[in-house]
Amino acid sequence: MIKRVIVGIIGTNCYIFYNEKKNCIIIDPGGNETEIIADIKNLGLKPLAIVLTHGHFDHIAATGKLKEYYAGRGVNVSVAIHEADSMYLGENAGRINKSVVSLFGFEGEKMFQRYFPRMPSADLFLKENDAVFDSGLMVLETPGHTKGGICLYSEKDGLLFSGDTLFCGGIGRSDLPGGNENLLVNSIKSKLLILPPETTVYPGHGPTTTISNEISSNPFIN
Repeated sequence: MIKRVIVGIIGTNCYIFYNEKKNCIIIDPGGNETEIIADIKNLGLKPLAIVLTHGHFDHIAATGKLKEYYAGRGVNVSVAIHEADSMYLGENAGRINKSVVSLFGFEGEKMFQRYFPRMPSADLFLKENDAVFDSGLMVLETPGHTKGGICLYSEKDGLLFSGDTLFCGGIGRSDLPGGNENLLVNSIKSKLLILPPETTVYPGHGPTTTISNEISSNPFIN
């Protein structure tokens, strides 16, 4: 079961993914922590972890606020990311993210001041084929947008959280530090397009799609 919350200054898709046990993981909380918390409360869920598909500011911004909120209520919410993107968190988060955030002018500066001074470090590094806590999701390493980009796949549920690797009709940008277009396209073709064609894709921005739609109509991978 999935609840989407559109967050941050460039409309990132944050997903609350939960099961019948009422446990959930929070995928890519790029802002709007009060709305995310309200949705989790309204659904009667207990968060197990914050899982980051990569380290860019628009996908991680609310991580610290969420971790602090739940810690104050006796709930330890682990933060998980691929090790290659771990430098976007912790004591280096402000320095590494500030130059990118500044591209968004005053709104970016406000976001930086609000979120990044207290960004936590990762509690867990994710790698290929790792099970993602108690969610039924599995890690697929898909570098190219960043060095540590990952997607989260459930064969049982027929779904993929693709972060900024694959979009409806598009792919992630590769012109930021750590990006590599050839590597990104290879990740998509070797890891994602081989999934069952009916797999529903939940991207980091924009509407959902399916693997079959992207095979037939995505101009960046055909």
